[in-house]
Amino acid sequence: MSHLLISTGEVSGDLQGSLLIKALLQEASERNVPLRISALGGPRMQQAGAELLADTAPLGAIGLWEALPLVVPTLLLQRRARRWLAQHPPDGVVLIDYVGGNTPLGRRVKQEKPSVPVLYYIAPQEWAFRIGRGRTTRLIDFCDQILAIFPEEARFYRAQGAEVEWVGHPLLDTLRELPPKQEARAALGLQEHERLLLLLPASRRQELRWLLPPMAQAAAQLQQQVQGLKVVLAAAQPGFEEPLQQACDDAGLEATVLRAEEADARRPQLCAAADLALTKSGTVNLELALRGVPQVVGYRVSKLTAFIAKNLLRFQVDHISPVNLVLHERLLPELLQQELTVENLVASALPLLQDAAAQQHVAEGYGRLRQALGEPGVTCRAARLILDAIAPA
Repeated sequence: MSHLLISTGEVSGDLQGSLLIKALLQEASERNVPLRISALGGPRMQQAGAELLADTAPLGAIGLWEALPLVVPTLLLQRRARRWLAQHPPDGVVLIDYVGGNTPLGRRVKQEKPSVPVLYYIAPQEWAFRIGRGRTTRLIDFCDQILAIFPEEARFYRAQGAEVEWVGHPLLDTLRELPPKQEARAALGLQEHERLLLLLPASRRQELRWLLPPMAQAAAQLQQQVQGLKVVLAAAQPGFEEPLQQACDDAGLEATVLRAEEADARRPQLCAAADLALTKSGTVNLELALRGVPQVVGYRVSKLTAFIAKNLLRFQVDHISPVNLVLHERLLPELLQQELTVENLVASALPLLQDAAAQQHVAEGYGRLRQALGEPGVTCRAARLILDAIAPA
């Protein structure tokens, strides 16, 4: 039996890992290759068929100060992973995003088991950002192959001498799940005159503090200005429901807070029915874009982290939203740090709710985005390449 270890972290990694696991098990079945998958990941990956070694979904943070509370849990997890690897050496390792945890894991595997293939699927977005003089995580030192999801990612790593295959973005494979808009609206109980605003402010705990309050307050103001505006907040992790509800109460916002499990199940309906989203930056921007939802993107970290990133690390990025990064243009409004205010959120959101020309401009950009991300069948292509590496015919 072939044995594969998949490692990722955070909510988005758990989602992408679950999609890949389903494709791997299907491809292995078609090849008549018995396959066992162990995972450092989250509940979605476990539900997809992996043996979950540890839940890494809560271990995500952006920033130096914000990550401090996670240092000890992360080190303990890495120690457990090292012991597990020594006792259960896999036939291959797939790393998904989560560079802070996956870089030391990949290096250790390659040092101790050089014959075990290590593949990186959804590599760090080093093609999009710059730190200092261009220092990178040097993935090519321990990766046998990079399965790139963005064209620029493939070009970037190939130029550094890596073995790269561009497979396309895995969210393309989820588009068939989207119900018709009117069907989704009816399922959510929306009346003909009502509009739906999605609030997706947090997949990490730090974001509940920095992003949730201004977004909830902006939604309350939009609710006063746009007749029949319904608001739904979707919890990204279990335990987020209470702070989401508290933020609504503090802002005077009438909203429905969905538990993480329900939000997950209703996500296709919510995306199909939504007229606008106020959201953090990240994979969720691509998900909303591929499903045609206009959005305003915001992000904020502590002042200390922002100062260190700008002045000491000299961190530079042209855009923070993957949508804008792929298109090389500011299609979606981005509000960062001190720009993330209630007033700016409302001013950016109103045209996308009320101006047909602004809505059409975003829709045209989304069409170009779909073309740039490749063709459906992404996870199947990735699964075939992975199985070719660990169990060649």
